[in-house]
Amino acid sequence: MTHLLQRRRCLAGLGGLLVTGLGLRPALANPDVQRVSRALMGTKVDIVAQGDDPASTAVAIQAAFAEMQRLERMMSRYRADSLVSALHRSAGRSWVDAPPELMAVLQRAAELSRLSDGAFDITVGAYDGWSFDANHARIPSPAELRRERRLVDFREVSINPQAGQVGLNRSGMRIDLGGVAKLPILQAGLRVLERHGLRNAMLNGGGDVLTRGQLLGRDWRVGIRDPRAPERLIGTVFLGDGCVASSGDYERCFVRNGRRYHHVLDPVSGMPSSGVRGVVLVSRQPDPVNGLGAAIMAAGAAAGQHLLSPLHEVDSLIVDRNASVRTTGRMDVRLQAA
Repeated sequence: MTHLLQRRRCLAGLGGLLVTGLGLRPALANPDVQRVSRALMGTKVDIVAQGDDPASTAVAIQAAFAEMQRLERMMSRYRADSLVSALHRSAGRSWVDAPPELMAVLQRAAELSRLSDGAFDITVGAYDGWSFDANHARIPSPAELRRERRLVDFREVSINPQAGQVGLNRSGMRIDLGGVAKLPILQAGLRVLERHGLRNAMLNGGGDVLTRGQLLGRDWRVGIRDPRAPERLIGTVFLGDGCVASSGDYERCFVRNGRRYHHVLDPVSGMPSSGVRGVVLVSRQPDPVNGLGAAIMAAGAAAGQHLLSPLHEVDSLIVDRNASVRTTGRMDVRLQAA
């Protein structure tokens, strides 16, 4: 029964985010504060914004979602009309024109792959036998994984920023930008809000939170869930202009025969990574932490701390496979009692 309950919680995504906005309900009683939620990028995206004119705020929020939807259509591996799908169809044959937004994400992915010695690798998209869908969970066979492993190598992704083109060098290669595209898409939504004059806003999508300004004169409160027990909070982070990014082994997962299977894959084996259960990263700017949580999940706690060591502006919390908690930077100071 315990395993069945765990499986239901994983598949339903209950408590599936390591971070969550706090203190919103009282604020929403104020007519200057609006909250809109939509399904986007395989998760729920929330925008909370405070503005002087409710009508103008509503228009800004709709425009932000429209921009994020445009970028999702571009980078989704699940849409036949996306540029990523076009890249898959052209694999081993030709290059594809890539707009600046896609080019930037691919360049960040290449950088993380080099820094992590291949532990982070977007070409794990070749392992397409996995399904973490609530109604169709599936584990690929060992033979499938061995066959697909030959197509996993980040060095076979060719990027030409000057020509604005990208290519996959071998037929059958596929990429998955889920670990590195979500935060830039949220950033794009935030920029739209700012262009509409909104200076106080929070975007929360699938464990990544971006904040600007304050909520009714107070810093935004972001709750940090315990990866070992997602139903409870281990602390709260207060932010003005900032970013909290997280990854966990229960964001998209299922439990079968007592084993948890989650969506962050080890490029070498094609199986879910096993070194880290959860990562929370806090910084003022989102760029340094984009994709870093997924990289640490795949690389392991020790390698993750090495990746973090030059990033003095990033504070982190890592829960390893033994449920030991490691922090870097000022995370111990930042994290206040829940």
